[in-house]
Amino acid sequence: MQVLVKITLLHFNMSFNLYANNVSFLGIKNVLKFQLHSKCIHKSVSARKMSPQEVTTILSSKEHIHEFEPSFGSIKAYETNQLESNSPIEDARAEAKCLLTSGMLFGVFDGHGGASCSHVITKRLFDYICVSLLPKPLLLEYLESGKQLVEMRNETFDLVSELKTIYAQSLKSYVLKIINEGQEHQFKMKDALEKAFLQLDEDMMTEARLKTNTEVDNLTLNVGLSGSVACVAHIDGPHLHIASTGDCLAVVGVYTDDETWMAKVMVEEHNTDNLQELNRVISEHPSNEKDTVIKYERLLGQLAPLRAFGDLRYKWSREMLLEHIVPKIGENAIPPFYYTPPYLTAKPQVAHHHLQPRDKFLVLATDGLWDFMTPLQVVRLVGEHMSGKITLTPLKLPRNNMKLSEINNLLLQRRDSLKRKPVDANACTHLIRNALGGTEYGVEHAKLSHLLNLPKNISRSFRDDISITIIYFNTEYLRHPQP
Repeated sequence: MQVLVKITLLHFNMSFNLYANNVSFLGIKNVLKFQLHSKCIHKSVSARKMSPQEVTTILSSKEHIHEFEPSFGSIKAYETNQLESNSPIEDARAEAKCLLTSGMLFGVFDGHGGASCSHVITKRLFDYICVSLLPKPLLLEYLESGKQLVEMRNETFDLVSELKTIYAQSLKSYVLKIINEGQEHQFKMKDALEKAFLQLDEDMMTEARLKTNTEVDNLTLNVGLSGSVACVAHIDGPHLHIASTGDCLAVVGVYTDDETWMAKVMVEEHNTDNLQELNRVISEHPSNEKDTVIKYERLLGQLAPLRAFGDLRYKWSREMLLEHIVPKIGENAIPPFYYTPPYLTAKPQVAHHHLQPRDKFLVLATDGLWDFMTPLQVVRLVGEHMSGKITLTPLKLPRNNMKLSEINNLLLQRRDSLKRKPVDANACTHLIRNALGGTEYGVEHAKLSHLLNLPKNISRSFRDDISITIIYFNTEYLRHPQP
């Protein structure tokens, strides 16, 4: 379970050069996918065909499910899964219970330029959010007692002890900053989430300039040099808040009154496909930079997401880059047309939704999934999986003393569900299977096998890391009016 987050500068240079020099990567990605779907891949990258069992073993190796007691509240269960393309995987995911408030937190994180930034914010962001939600009396109590703020679930890695010490001090400084602030304003969830994201990013930028003359300096610098987007859900009773920085998506699956599925997209992607976001970035710089701020559909011709944690190369002044970064990784560390930084922010878009009985689930996923599927396709697949999944478990009568007619109707429904019986018990795995192997005629095993069997050195050209979390809502709880 313990994996040390130690990425050397040499490793970062390799990731940086691959990431920064292949400027046209996203521009050609769709072409590459078309070639793959048309079976135009050169035979040199072909490999033996995997068996269905081998495919299922790979797809299900990181899946996880957690079910709650009916009395827990608006959340009935959640499922997660990941499929790596990069080695090591640059995606991360996290789930946690807030211990000093009543909310649950879920997040997916998509790193770039290495895995260190995404892994670090996975371990830290929820603490910053919880601190931002607490009133001053509870913050004082936290400082005195050192109580744990969140209970993380299903953790798969840990941070090195040297970093934990630094991060704990930064969090404490943030708590003191909130306590020492002037008159309290009326609490707003949007402000709290924005403050948490921005403060964590600011602390990471500060930590990257540490001068302790130890290996910790390299660790904190690597975290700041790499980057990550993030999409976090906070669920407290019927209140769903989404905070997103970058190009992950959060989508609510809604089952309408006419028994069809609808996808409610909670946040936008922060990239050049988003015209409003594109105009925001351009407007924040002088007019003589309008042709250089965005080039090749990327920030300064290099970075795809227009909001992200880390990526200090797009935030620090030129003088700071020359002092701290250029001596370590060379002149290419400064992007072209770098005149009026910062060009990048970690400020999230925050959305609120009051959950209704027709809201059945929430899907959080990195862009590795959305590269292959639309939100509506994803929602329909999860909805169909919910219907077919009941056939994977023995039939249980929902209550005693049921009438024969009621039992007959239940059996008829189960028979209909058999037509949609899924291969995978985990809906996240079901989505990954359909994303990689889906065709207009269903899942094609040969296509799925080929994508999973691509050599590591070219896999990233055809598919990205995929991380998915699905949270299922408790319809019975949501049927009753909630404050």
